[in-house]
Amino acid sequence: MSLNELLHYLRLGGVTLALLLLASVVALGVAIERLIALWGVSERSRNLGETVQKHLLRGDVAAARTAAERSDAVAADIFLAGFDRMERVKTNGGGVESAVERERAQVGLKLRRNLWILATIGSITPFVGLFGTVAGIMRSFKDLGLDVESGGTGGTAAVMTGISEALVATAVGILVAVQAMVFYNYFQARLSRVLVELRLMGDEFVELLKERPAPPPATPPSSEAPARDASHA
Repeated sequence: MSLNELLHYLRLGGVTLALLLLASVVALGVAIERLIALWGVSERSRNLGETVQKHLLRGDVAAARTAAERSDAVAADIFLAGFDRMERVKTNGGGVESAVERERAQVGLKLRRNLWILATIGSITPFVGLFGTVAGIMRSFKDLGLDVESGGTGGTAAVMTGISEALVATAVGILVAVQAMVFYNYFQARLSRVLVELRLMGDEFVELLKERPAPPPATPPSSEAPARDASHA
């Protein structure tokens, strides 16, 4: 299709085709934004999880918390929620599991942000294209009636061109829907894997908090009573 033909169809499509093209651009923008946001999420979370695990196995909770505070991984929020809960209840892991699960759900909502836009575009654009096609066919039959009223033959040539042009709206609507649903399914599959990894990290984190070795007791500094000189008693 040449550029002139494309511009011709754009002019004929009017508002309907403009909405479909706008939806395509929005879907592409959301996909790029989510791709950037999810880039390296699993790797950074795994690295942080391994670091926190090493510190907890040694019983060094302070070092594990520091590592979580310095990290920009999404798993850091989950670990910090567990540490905060543990400090509040002052028990060996009591109540941490529910706090970690709640924070994991919050992280999942953040990771799924804007995906509803892709799902909406994928579901409504075929109907928008169909609306444009129906409107174009109605316009073609109206032109046919005007042709007959003005003394024309009313042949199919008077409407076939208009109908073929109207069908472009349906084709574009289907293409935009396919584009949006491909992006949506890709991110859904990727997020499902990431959320499973975060769940496993959270469960292991809670177990380590409950089973971590107790820190060695601090030995008080030895003090010797000052010797008194018997002569000064």
